[in-house]
Amino acid sequence: MAVPKRRTSKSVKNKRRTHYKLPRVTLAKDPETGEYRLPHRANREDVK
Repeated sequence: MAVPKRRTSKSVKNKRRTHYKLPRVTLAKDPETGEYRLPHRANREDVK
């Protein structure tokens, strides 16, 4: 079983975790209603 030889410091641990972040949500403005929604999604009123 692999066991670390030295303790991982807080700064090293935090530097490794800087890349774990949520992606930014992209919103597109609907030209008909002026409402912001996810791009490439069907409008609920158009589906009926």
